[in-house]
Amino acid sequence: MREEELLRCQIQEWYPIFKPYSIRTLFHPLPDSFLRYLLGLPLNPSSPHADPDADADAPPPFLLPLSVSGRDPLPRPTAHLDPVSLLDSQTSFSSSDDDDAAEASAAAAPSFPDLEAAVERSIAALGAAAFPKLNWSAPKDAAWISADGTLRCTSFADVALLLRSSDAIAHDLSHALPSCRDNERSSTTTFYLALRKWYPSLRPEMEFRCFVRRRRLVGISQREVTGFYPVLLDRRHEIQPLIEAFFAEVVNPRFGSEDYTFDVYVTGDGRVKLLDFNPWGVFTLPLLFSWEELEGEGFGGEEGRAVEFRIVESQCGVRPGLKTAVPYDYLDTSEGSGWDQFLKKADEEIRRQAQTTPAPDAG
Repeated sequence: MREEELLRCQIQEWYPIFKPYSIRTLFHPLPDSFLRYLLGLPLNPSSPHADPDADADAPPPFLLPLSVSGRDPLPRPTAHLDPVSLLDSQTSFSSSDDDDAAEASAAAAPSFPDLEAAVERSIAALGAAAFPKLNWSAPKDAAWISADGTLRCTSFADVALLLRSSDAIAHDLSHALPSCRDNERSSTTTFYLALRKWYPSLRPEMEFRCFVRRRRLVGISQREVTGFYPVLLDRRHEIQPLIEAFFAEVVNPRFGSEDYTFDVYVTGDGRVKLLDFNPWGVFTLPLLFSWEELEGEGFGGEEGRAVEFRIVESQCGVRPGLKTAVPYDYLDTSEGSGWDQFLKKADEEIRRQAQTTPAPDAG
């Protein structure tokens, strides 16, 4: 992908253009100190108080910022606890040891009071809960660490925990621009925290990824491919024309790239909401397609060719959840990669099972 294509997919770039068609979002430019915190780097490496004997190769400690509001998603060391009363042990500890631990944690933990205050105001303005993301990615790979297993945030501390725990966020900060084929070392971008209004009633089966090649919509895929939703079998012929019309009337006239993907949500009353843009290529998950077929000359290359709309049509078509330690949308699924071979074998097994499954009794 080219750098201009990647930059065009930043939410702070496309949201002002598509604001009437998307979910309400508030933005906060992130200071360098907070970006360094997210990457586990010293906030002020040139500080005269930095420890000269510290091991430069040692992994940084995982510390949440000190919260001005006092709202923490995880417990912190607390002074004046008597471990002997909590543990059946012969070992005794003094309360001063616990005081020292708490004080050391407080001294080492960073604090971002201005950013915290601004984020807390935005969360309140969005209805007391928000979905966080940076320029390109949301910390979906870190949802496991939250209290309810989602990206729902009600405080700055919730946001910091998810962002600091996410490999997808670390990738955006360190590797997004260098991965472009025309990247120059001098290229930089301002990173933003985008807080999006949280809707608990959103249904995952109504989210779709759309593939655009040479400014033509060539494919639409169910976004949540780890589940089978029978309702889609009944509504597919209703949903497809809604998305095609949205692309023709809203997306295509306003978005500048030739090749890209975009994600949408179809509401119960037939409205289409724009969720995100992603660059074309292996850094974006093709879901029920493969990049090999999407880039083939026979796929979407003919004028007037019907858009390919794919959903999981049975339990046999469910894709396994990819529980890995790398960002979901940054898996290497290119030709010949380990995941490419795995997914091909999974497709072969799914087709084999479908062929051997007996047809239901018509009677």
